[in-house]
Amino acid sequence: MSAMSLLAAGDPLYQHGVTWIVFLIVAVKVLLGFGICLISVTLMIWFERKVISDMQARIGPNRAGPWGLAQTLADGIKLFFKEDLIPERSDRIVFKLAPFLSLVPALVIFAVIPVGGTITIAGYTTQLQVADPPIGILLAIAMSAIGVYGVMLAGWSSGSKYPLMSSVRASAQMISYEAALGMSVLTVVLISGSLSTRTMVDVQGGGPWHWNVIRLGVIPFVIFLIAGIAETNRPPFDVVEADSELVGGFHTEYSSIRFALFYLAEFLNTVTMSAIVVTLFFGGPSGYILPIPGGTIIFPVLWFLLKTVAFCYLFVWLRGALPRSRYDKLMDLGWRRLIPLSLGWMLLVAGFLVSVAWGIGMGIVIVVGGLVLSRAWELGSEREFTDSAVLPPVASRLIPPRLVRDQTDRGEGEDQ
Repeated sequence: MSAMSLLAAGDPLYQHGVTWIVFLIVAVKVLLGFGICLISVTLMIWFERKVISDMQARIGPNRAGPWGLAQTLADGIKLFFKEDLIPERSDRIVFKLAPFLSLVPALVIFAVIPVGGTITIAGYTTQLQVADPPIGILLAIAMSAIGVYGVMLAGWSSGSKYPLMSSVRASAQMISYEAALGMSVLTVVLISGSLSTRTMVDVQGGGPWHWNVIRLGVIPFVIFLIAGIAETNRPPFDVVEADSELVGGFHTEYSSIRFALFYLAEFLNTVTMSAIVVTLFFGGPSGYILPIPGGTIIFPVLWFLLKTVAFCYLFVWLRGALPRSRYDKLMDLGWRRLIPLSLGWMLLVAGFLVSVAWGIGMGIVIVVGGLVLSRAWELGSEREFTDSAVLPPVASRLIPPRLVRDQTDRGEGEDQ
């Protein structure tokens, strides 16, 4: 199949080849997508400040513009004109490029998200989506992983110890949660039969009972949501920017517009992750359409906005309600809970797609494997600090770390 045939299969705009009108429509969609990203980031920052201030019985931004809507713009202008500092011992080229490595992948992810139905312009029918490649969801996952490189390189190139520690945490966190996130996405691919984000939305168009969150049994959605929060370094998994431990994390040495780019990337990742959750598990722009003129254009966009804003609110709510997770618990959740659970659920879904008998058999195998794995972890924990340990300890401690953790947890529970 030729490249043009693949493009036409994804977007009807390319059915009659590429003309100057097609090129102009694509250029307009790209510019509109970029503008929507910038506006959404501005509103997301204001939204998060307002929601958290309301949770804490504060007013929040209320000076710049009506209801403080222009506060983000004022902060951006301030950062743009501040002095740009570059550490003396930094790798100057990498230090300057790192913020763009965080921001650009978030913009690319938004390009493959369907925000509405179809629209006809000058006789050409096109989708309300910047691009619909046949491997759209793989592109989104790849860009999500590449975005961590910006954080990692920013910490490494700063020539400072605390940002370097933050970048090591970022890489470890990405490796820990990328596997669980990918396997939860794979369950959606199995049940949709396509890697195209538009196709994933179309197969959920029969109403809420056809949404993947119901068809897949909720578990893949929960795994994806937790892994997505960790991927975007949002609380309670913001150990990369733990100010009480690492000053400011990977962007400690950044200032001016370069710091603003990291700030934009963080909030844009929140918006794009919410949009991906909606696309994969909640039908994207699909929903009830009133029989009014233009309803097939307006209502899908409204449904998409409502669902995305709901998940943006969830991200903000978690930030205001939960304390930061301890780093060892973060790693334990990723490796010992989410990865085995996501792998088991993916195999279960694949088994039932083959036949009921295969699904039941796969369920038995998963239960037995889970019991064996949990017993292995239990034995490993018991032997960790004994003479029969597989790997002898590098050095001895007066108090074993396990007892220190138990005492710390007990003290935190008593304080509460």
